[in-house]
Amino acid sequence: MLHHVELYASDFEASVSFWEWFLGELGYEEYQRWPDGRSWKRGPTYIVLVRAPEDYADEAYHRRRPGLNHLAFHAASRSQVDELTRKLRERGATILYEDDHPHAGGPDHYAVYVEDPERIKVEVVAPEATDR
Repeated sequence: MLHHVELYASDFEASVSFWEWFLGELGYEEYQRWPDGRSWKRGPTYIVLVRAPEDYADEAYHRRRPGLNHLAFHAASRSQVDELTRKLRERGATILYEDDHPHAGGPDHYAVYVEDPERIKVEVVAPEATDR
């Protein structure tokens, strides 16, 4: 079981705005808060967001470099994926693979893919064969 994930952000305020809303939609609650960081927890797992140190803040993230490619979260249903997609669009978020949405992962994979403000790919996946 995953304990936590920590992300660094060059635009801390924009990233807090995205992650606070997004994780709240998925049932996470604020766990910790300090001047240069926040965390949100659901069950035993938490997500941490920290302001990137100035010396590294100008180095752009790219998911195809070695390291993290994306984070994937469980949705309760296809309806939740649809509702989250609608809300993400309203917020002006970049939905990835629009032409194949919601089956960008294949015909039996129902998900939304979005970029956070740092361009980290985030996926929310509906359970298989539910809410069809």
